Amino acid sequence: MHLQHQALCLLARIAEELLEDVGDVAHQIHRVVPDDRHPRGIRPDVGFWPFDFHRCGTHSRHRKVFAVTSTALLTDRYELTMVQAALRSGAAHRRSIFEVFARRLPKGRRYGVVAGTGRLVEALQHFRFTEAELRWLRDEQVVDAATIEWLANFRFSGHIDGYAEGDVYFPGSPILVVEATFAEAVLLETLVLSILNFDSAVASAASRMVQAAGDRPCLEMGSRRTHEIAAIAAARAAYLAGFAATSNLEAGRRYGIPTVGTAAHAFTLVHDDEESAFRAQLQTLGNATTLLVDTFDVSRAVATAVRLAGPELGAIRIDSGDLVTQARAVRRQLDELGATKTRIVVTGDLDEFAIAALSAAPVDAYGVGTSVVTGSGAPTANLVYKLVARCDERGTWHAVQKESPGKIGHGGRKWAFRRFDGGVAVGEVIVARPGPEPPKPPAGIGDADQPLLVPLIRDGEIVASEPLDAARRRHAAARSALPPAALHLQPGDPALRPTFVDA
Repeated sequence: MHLQHQALCLLARIAEELLEDVGDVAHQIHRVVPDDRHPRGIRPDVGFWPFDFHRCGTHSRHRKVFAVTSTALLTDRYELTMVQAALRSGAAHRRSIFEVFARRLPKGRRYGVVAGTGRLVEALQHFRFTEAELRWLRDEQVVDAATIEWLANFRFSGHIDGYAEGDVYFPGSPILVVEATFAEAVLLETLVLSILNFDSAVASAASRMVQAAGDRPCLEMGSRRTHEIAAIAAARAAYLAGFAATSNLEAGRRYGIPTVGTAAHAFTLVHDDEESAFRAQLQTLGNATTLLVDTFDVSRAVATAVRLAGPELGAIRIDSGDLVTQARAVRRQLDELGATKTRIVVTGDLDEFAIAALSAAPVDAYGVGTSVVTGSGAPTANLVYKLVARCDERGTWHAVQKESPGKIGHGGRKWAFRRFDGGVAVGEVIVARPGPEPPKPPAGIGDADQPLLVPLIRDGEIVASEPLDAARRRHAAARSALPPAALHLQPGDPALRPTFVDA
């Protein structure tokens, strides 16, 4: 069978937007959501270039894929079929409250990290059903004409509160609270969970790696181990959790994250010998560059590197072998050659446990790939999006919850407070009541304690924004305030167990 291929191009198109004056949001820096348009106000617009796909014989159907310009179809079919049925029953317009929480943390984890909130609120601003989406839904008979008409006019007009991005969470923590009509709120479920589950999983793993590394920087290098668009989100989440830089250039452009990278083994192998490769790299990038020394013989490569660059050589990278033994041998050799300030960077299937095992070795930085972009064994944060309250036709609010074994919820809208003793987090108190009216702080909550939910969206509009670095600082502070046991890498129970109080 003959196949005539035309190029399929996955395009991350960046639509430039005006960025509000940083000074306008400076007073909002504490505990608000990052504005991912920092530093240049760029909005991700991911899609496909239109292309034709021709096939012969019985497979001759002509297909065209159009550019994706909306986030509205980044969802599951049942969200739309629920809207259709709710429009028919009259439930679509009932005021409802949904919450995002984790029933449990990944096995052995002691805390989670809230990440992706900034990406989420930006994505919600572009959750629109354009004529292209509506035509496809109509052609595929996904929903009926009345639902198509409702979707054509859809704009999220509700309220969203959440834990500030970079904060930590525990089982039951209501990290996102959505108040809107049932139809508006249920339509967001898949997009909300897609973003928060991935970003929080990556940030939670990255936080553990940063803790294991101590004052040595971690570098995110996982782009080749995940989906090309997920790689950008992973770099953002890792940076939020404390990673120092990323190898992903689009993440650097979009989010202002420092970028790193010099050469792979292929660069050495394409030259006639290692010395020629090193000389070319040094002449191009300068003596402060990082030379990869484990293509052939590490000791010989280090000697060559120092001979060519002198003691000003920036760093060497080791990507294989017994990293502890190699690092010690290389450090001795560098010092003997007078390159006492040349740093040692190690890479190669590192995770938080491997990083911890290298703590006594003379290593200056860690490059982490697969483990960080896959959540280091926990590729999802296990977050769920559940209806917790609804309003009846008389205007009375009712708490609702699932009752099935193993998945019993806690009904009612939640407000969360973190309790501190001497600057150390000692508990989380969650107050629940049927409706959206805020309760008084519960007994025992004092001035030193912290309300955790902050306004993110009001009447469909973003009400707070901040640069990503603010969420990064917030996470560092939140992690440092955890009890010491929370920072242990070995499996254990959640550091805090939220206490629920019905108002």
